[in-house]
Amino acid sequence: MCDRWLASVCGYNLYGMGLREFSIDTPIGVLYVASDGDVVKRISMYSVSSSPEPGELNCFETSVCNEIKEYFDGRRRCLGFAVDFSQGTPFQQRVWNVLREIPYGATLTYSQVARLAGSPAACRAVGSACNRNPLLLAVPCHRVVGASGKLVGFACGLEVKDYLLRHEAGFL
Repeated sequence: MCDRWLASVCGYNLYGMGLREFSIDTPIGVLYVASDGDVVKRISMYSVSSSPEPGELNCFETSVCNEIKEYFDGRRRCLGFAVDFSQGTPFQQRVWNVLREIPYGATLTYSQVARLAGSPAACRAVGSACNRNPLLLAVPCHRVVGASGKLVGFACGLEVKDYLLRHEAGFL
């Protein structure tokens, strides 16, 4: 099911954790997914591998790939694979947990996320946590907007944020 999406699989060592990275072609560009075979640790539009080599997806990677494909095909609203963002600070982890609770197609403001994370005055810190989010899509920081509802601040660019929000709203 994911064969046409697979660009490459390569082994590498990220933060001394011995992870594998694979890439998936998506409507927003190539996504790079790093996992240890049981848990996804990183989803990004940027690779950390210097020399990818073609390879085969294992069962877990195939499942992750299929879920991401189903998300972009409009057949999945929630990514259910296991993720690990323990490399974040306690505050970042609180923010990322709040982001995971934002429903598909909905948005919250940075201020609302700060309140839900237990730090009502930390709007800018929420923006920083969103910027450092290691799990694009799985921790949906694209669902956080400015106080006026305007699209602001997204590590992958506002055009990607706009695409994801329009996709979830059913406008694509």
